[in-house]
Amino acid sequence: MSENAALLTVLFAMIGGAIRVSTPFIFVSLGECLTEKSGRINLGLEGTLVFGAMAAYAISFLSGSPWLGVFVAGCCGALLGAVHGWVCKLPRVNDVAIGIALMTFGLGLAFFFGKPYIQPAAPRLPSIPLADWTGNASLATALKVNPLFFVGIALAVFLSWAFRNTRTGLILRTTGDSAAAARAMGVSVDRVRLLATTAGGFLAGVGGSFLSLYYPGSWSEGLSSGQGLMAVALVIFARWDPMRCLFASMMFGAAGAIGPALQSIGITQGYYFFNAAPYVVTLFIMIASSSTKGALASAPGELAVTR
Repeated sequence: MSENAALLTVLFAMIGGAIRVSTPFIFVSLGECLTEKSGRINLGLEGTLVFGAMAAYAISFLSGSPWLGVFVAGCCGALLGAVHGWVCKLPRVNDVAIGIALMTFGLGLAFFFGKPYIQPAAPRLPSIPLADWTGNASLATALKVNPLFFVGIALAVFLSWAFRNTRTGLILRTTGDSAAAARAMGVSVDRVRLLATTAGGFLAGVGGSFLSLYYPGSWSEGLSSGQGLMAVALVIFARWDPMRCLFASMMFGAAGAIGPALQSIGITQGYYFFNAAPYVVTLFIMIASSSTKGALASAPGELAVTR
């Protein structure tokens, strides 16, 4: 293989990885962004993601409909989000502690109910071949795109617009920035945060369905590899902006594709190091976001991390 062909292969593989690997990041990060905009943090999205993946795979296997699996995964995520939102409104309850407890709870539920579905093959989500007409096999493979990716893009655009231009967005931002100001407007702070956390859980559940029904496309207990927790770091990096969440998710996806892309052209030395690229990126993001100068300047004022 020539040098130019090798570079093109790596480039196409990273493009494909940026599309495939980023999709669950998009949904989980947008869900967390929505939750944190209301002034509540949810560290339990790792459990929500895995539980959603299990539920989607089980429903797809039992019903034969992967799209029904996606919907049920979202509903399971919404249920966990609602539990988180309801518990956190109680007096002297810490958002972070409850999030960690629900993460463990979600993982436990997924592992317990998911054992019968580790071996069976469930119907998977379809893909849209965008580049088959080019005749380039590498490009055609890279641009086989799942519809959920486009849904994620549309959702990021919609949330970015809604936060700035709708009454609901204003109420959400006000609740997140100052609970006292929201109450002065006659807004029920607990209700807004409960709804936002529920909606955020729904999106995280949908992100989990992508993992089990499309890429990698199977159910196992090690499916997520910490993507739910990385999405929280991604939201901080994106400064609580939905469009930045989208671009940061694409960056994480491309980083995750570096290892397999290099392996496809025969570069195996340092393979495990390159596979750790998303986690290295997360570490640098957390270090960069820890600066006291403006690191949390865009953070909603009611978040526990800002107090």
